[in-house]
Amino acid sequence: MEILLAIPLFLSFFITLFSLPIWIKRANKAGLTGKDINKTGDKKVAEAGGVIVIMGFITGILSYIAIKTFYFKSSTNIIEIFAAFGVLLITAFVGFSDDILGWKIGLNRRTRIIFLLFASIPLIVINAGGSTINGLNLGLIYLVFIIPLGIAGATATFNFLAGYNGLETSQGIILLSALSGVTYFTGNRWLSIIGLSMVASLAAFYIFNKYPAKVFPGDVMTYPVGALIAIISVLGGIEKIAVFFFIPYIMETVLKIRGKLKKESFAKVNEDGSLEMPYDKIYGLEHLAIYILKKIKPNKKVYEKEVVYLINLFQILVVIIGIIIFKREIFL
Repeated sequence: MEILLAIPLFLSFFITLFSLPIWIKRANKAGLTGKDINKTGDKKVAEAGGVIVIMGFITGILSYIAIKTFYFKSSTNIIEIFAAFGVLLITAFVGFSDDILGWKIGLNRRTRIIFLLFASIPLIVINAGGSTINGLNLGLIYLVFIIPLGIAGATATFNFLAGYNGLETSQGIILLSALSGVTYFTGNRWLSIIGLSMVASLAAFYIFNKYPAKVFPGDVMTYPVGALIAIISVLGGIEKIAVFFFIPYIMETVLKIRGKLKKESFAKVNEDGSLEMPYDKIYGLEHLAIYILKKIKPNKKVYEKEVVYLINLFQILVVIIGIIIFKREIFL
């Protein structure tokens, strides 16, 4: 049984791994490329590689549904899985629209938020999750307010902490691995398989997206990954834990609002490839990471991958602290 349930993970990983080189070649040929901002020169990198991540993930989960249906003769949680598919496909469509139209001239902010709120409908119509939080029964408020806010909020803000090779991908791996572990111990192992299938697909993508990147994920990946974080928290009834794990993104959102959502996360690049603070103030965790690294490094030289490593280390520490705080709820 354990071997069978590993099939979705293997499919997600290997389909993404073997399909990405084809996408990279095609995207470069079609001109679907973008400048690698935090580097010198005008190197162009293939865009919207998240299409392959989503394809690998969906294939893996469809294999999981097939195993449940034909081998285990079970239809448990199938409705919830297809509702999750609906949310992810809508958010992927919104993200891909932004990628094709251009992230600066794509969908305007109001239109994007409306679409992301709309993406929560598949969960609403199946009466997803539990409406009780901290002993308070929220009833319809949970369905028509909390779920749409959670989906739109997680989807949009996961996209804020980005712009550095491998950052979005590695953050998705850390967060979804943590949430998959939580759902495993809280008795929702089917959600663990869904989360780990996305982790497997992201792990394959990371091989091509890490520094120096050969492909960028695009909003077509970051939006569904953010949405999946919210979906797992709702269907698993672990909203409080997920919000705690999301602290770095809450901080990033506050810093972005400080810059009136106009300050970019990118750094100022020196001729030797090292990075400098782009502004006098800090408008993102990326800027904070550069500031800290320049303070602690003897040579004061900060490089792109170091920024990613420091932010990832912070995210891991948040997860560990969260597990300690909520251990009674996790390890039932």
